[in-house]
Amino acid sequence: MDILLMIKAAILGVIEGVTEFLPISSTGYLILSADVLDFWSKDKRDLFIVLIQLGAIFAVIYEYFGRLYHAFLGLVIGKAEGMDKPRQLGINLIVATIPVMAMGLLLADKIGVLFHPLLVATMLIVGALLIIYVERNPSPIVAHKAETITMKTAIAIGLCQCLALLPGTSRSGATIIGGVYFGVSKKAATEFSFFLGIPVIIGAGLLDVLKYHHVLSSGQDWLVLIVGALVSFVVALFGIRWLVAWVADKDLMLFAYLRIVTGLVVMIAYFVFGYHLDG
Repeated sequence: MDILLMIKAAILGVIEGVTEFLPISSTGYLILSADVLDFWSKDKRDLFIVLIQLGAIFAVIYEYFGRLYHAFLGLVIGKAEGMDKPRQLGINLIVATIPVMAMGLLLADKIGVLFHPLLVATMLIVGALLIIYVERNPSPIVAHKAETITMKTAIAIGLCQCLALLPGTSRSGATIIGGVYFGVSKKAATEFSFFLGIPVIIGAGLLDVLKYHHVLSSGQDWLVLIVGALVSFVVALFGIRWLVAWVADKDLMLFAYLRIVTGLVVMIAYFVFGYHLDG
């Protein structure tokens, strides 16, 4: 057993668990970190980066199982404990997922060519500027809970999620900031973003497993993946609770500044050291 490889997988699991739900592009940080760690071969690394996100998304399912269960009941039978509009959340998650699923399937074979350092750095900085703009120009809050988001707003958030197909954008960043811009409270937008990630990340993971499972050729390969996913799950549990507590009474400017710093570092690495990303 390659202990060093397991340690690297665990480190990447920590990075995924910390960054998945923050508006800073978890995939970007995973790719950069995997490069720095010289982690695995390219084909195995690419699959690992997609599948490790399953650990984080199962943390959402665990943390919000009760609400997700009631949302499912509301969608199926029209009744759910504690929900005034029992079908609303389930329907909204479906309609908000359709745009990115459609775009992802259409562009699946073309996304890899977008992994260029300048594009990643640019999207990190553009995302930061959007965070700053929304924070400094707050919209009136019309939805205080994820369950009270209107279908029109859910579709708008779903379209914002399509921007996450561009490397460096951040799925959670696009959906949280999009939600806040359209009048959703930060806490509700954050929770809706959590829920919206479930079908997207699980769908992407299953699709990649079906297409590329052959690259995992040994028991050790699968063990590396399991270690990364388990660490991601545990760390993400704390990350989810921390982020919900943070957005309850603080702004998102910290993440904007972090995106700008990271974007500038990537630009310097590209222009000065000739750094390239393997997409």
